[in-house]
Amino acid sequence: MTTNTLYYGDNLDILRRYIKDESVDLVYLDPPFKSNQDYNVLFQERNGSRSAAQIKAFEDTWRWDQGAAEAYREIVEKGPERVSQAMQGFRMFLGENDMLAYLAMMAPRLVELRRVLKPTGSIYLHCDPTASHYLKMLMDAVLGPVYFRNEITWKRTHAHGDSRRRFANISDTILFYSKTDDCVFNRQLTPYSQEYKDKYYRHTDPDGRRYQLVSLRSPHPRPNLTYDYKGYKPHPNGWAVSREKMEQLDAEGRLYFPQHRDGAIREKYFLDEMSGVVAGDNWIDILPISAQAKERLGYPTQKPEGLLERIILASSNEGNTVLDPFCGCGTAVVVAQKLNRRWIGIDITHLAITLIKHRLESAFGKGIHSQYEVVGEPQDLTGAQALAQQDRFQFQYWALGLVGARPVEQKKGADRGIDGRLYFHDEADKTKQIIIQVKSGHVGSPDVDNLRGVVEKEGAAIGVLITLEEPTQPMRRDAASADFYLSPGWQRNYPRIQILTVAELLGGKGLEYPPGSGEGLTFQRGPKAKPTGGEQPLPGPI
Repeated sequence: MTTNTLYYGDNLDILRRYIKDESVDLVYLDPPFKSNQDYNVLFQERNGSRSAAQIKAFEDTWRWDQGAAEAYREIVEKGPERVSQAMQGFRMFLGENDMLAYLAMMAPRLVELRRVLKPTGSIYLHCDPTASHYLKMLMDAVLGPVYFRNEITWKRTHAHGDSRRRFANISDTILFYSKTDDCVFNRQLTPYSQEYKDKYYRHTDPDGRRYQLVSLRSPHPRPNLTYDYKGYKPHPNGWAVSREKMEQLDAEGRLYFPQHRDGAIREKYFLDEMSGVVAGDNWIDILPISAQAKERLGYPTQKPEGLLERIILASSNEGNTVLDPFCGCGTAVVVAQKLNRRWIGIDITHLAITLIKHRLESAFGKGIHSQYEVVGEPQDLTGAQALAQQDRFQFQYWALGLVGARPVEQKKGADRGIDGRLYFHDEADKTKQIIIQVKSGHVGSPDVDNLRGVVEKEGAAIGVLITLEEPTQPMRRDAASADFYLSPGWQRNYPRIQILTVAELLGGKGLEYPPGSGEGLTFQRGPKAKPTGGEQPLPGPI
């Protein structure tokens, strides 16, 4: 395993094949749940329209069927005893349904995640209230109830107006467990709210510094700390500090002397020296990603970077390894990189892997590609052929990623002849598009004719055919006869119909279109990373 790695594939298989025992310091996972929904990746349109194109990344299959029954039997028969007993209890209580299928999927993965955790490691499981209570019992079985640390509530949205028969569901649950008592934990601080500052820091020095007054009386009798100071007598218990310390505080202007000698000397706590409030288990200060947020990528389950920053800062140190086995759009990966942690990301779609690679480049520049490895993507023609035979759609997503294009929505029974799009600008205020088709099987001249028709119908500037097989000579001839696209901005011709083989793309050949004009148009680009570290407050009031 290299320093940083993205893995394509089923995370259970990846964990078992590649991740060593006790090699990970922190696990964060946000597994999909709702078995009656498709999980889509959304990419914001960049052609002036306000609509969003939905791209099906994968359809979750947590349904009670033969596969779920086999997964259940395997964990019951071969899993740890407590986990086996918990799963049998779930079956007796829940019956054979989608929830049991989901738990049967999660159980072996949690067992593997415990295996890869170091003794000082921790795991944060992000879930919604629908399954959180079952997952907590399962986590108790896997890690032991004694290692439960917190059930964190994160306010992820505001109240909905349609909550007529119940209180609004506005929070997620994050279950925090450690592997042992010897876990890494760095307390996190949150900034004071204005209400808190107005209530407690009511006093102001002549130089404008706000402060609050704190008692200097000892909580217990301390005869050795019973002394008069400048005519002020101590509480019967004595002072909380020695005479030397009292004189030091006085010299620094940190003592408040009451007008009457029978009053109590108190210490000034200055607001500008306070680090903040120690974070609790109710996180209302980390705001969800708004529609205008710079980090928003359009991914439906995207979590704010501030959420992952708090988790990673709290339960790991610089140089530690962070693992996200359901890494989606890669928030945990990006934040781990920013905070100088090593990282491992796993996802079951090439679409997610492509998105993460673009996000890393947006945040850290093109040089980031030399700092991580991608395992599971085809590296040669044989690997590409194997992927095409295994899953045609995943091959398509991967091939589009080779040219930086975005997949389009796949609708059953409707094939518009467009597998992907790529946008560019070569004149002011006009977004041009490239239509891309991907062919994993036999190709011929009719495919070129079809692409030309789609390009004309869509008003696209360029059409590209990506083929796994070598195109025929007539195909090359037909593509060459399709004339050129003349770029107004560059005053240069580009072939209107282009054919690229997977072998050529793997060899470094790319599309021909106006250079440097597609930056940020096809994929929504996240903000540049600003390296941070250490114990620090995060934005928002407490």
